[in-house]
Amino acid sequence: MNVEIWSDIACPWCYVGKRRFEAAMESFEHRDEVTVTWRSFELDPAAPAEVEGERAARLAEKYGVSVDEARAMEQSMTDTAARDGLDFHFDRARSGNTFDAHRLVHLAATHGRQDAMKERLFAAYLTEGELISDHDTLRRLAADVGLPADEVAGVLASDRFADEVRGDERTGSSLGIRGVPFFVIDRAMGASGAQPPEVLADFLQQGWDARPPLAVVADGATCGPDGC
Repeated sequence: MNVEIWSDIACPWCYVGKRRFEAAMESFEHRDEVTVTWRSFELDPAAPAEVEGERAARLAEKYGVSVDEARAMEQSMTDTAARDGLDFHFDRARSGNTFDAHRLVHLAATHGRQDAMKERLFAAYLTEGELISDHDTLRRLAADVGLPADEVAGVLASDRFADEVRGDERTGSSLGIRGVPFFVIDRAMGASGAQPPEVLADFLQQGWDARPPLAVVADGATCGPDGC
């Protein structure tokens, strides 16, 4: 069974959703038969390398609330994340464009390190206050998960994996994905948002149960429990 997860590194609910999905997978009896692929989604594709000003002030302007109310929203999000074992520090967060970070997630997939790269980027942005548009920072974070330095440098010095990121975004749009995280099973079932682990576990089970039966295209002599 294939599960694709559309998310953005700059999305705190996406990190919470990752933890909840991991908890759901732990309880799913067929977890060893599930392939998980992270897909790119940019909340703000036009974002500059670094967004200036206090994050809470920008949040207040976006939602039409006071700065104090925005800070309370951030605290509520921090408290929610803590219940899922995550340590958010919005006071440290440095917002910026995530396009190059998404390209590194695609590079990591070619080395079987996609989940590790995604995890490292989430922690860097939401816990450690790293600027994840900065190439020096991205090189260091990629090294942390064991990606070859020469390949990382080559990606960041070129447009490699740009088409893959844009392809993910086009596919997400064609599937009607407007917010993240968004979970898709076998391009047949979708679940929106950082749902509780038990809801995601039920989603996984529904996806498993909905798999089409094996199609037999040729029939020949076989051996079974009753003999050959």
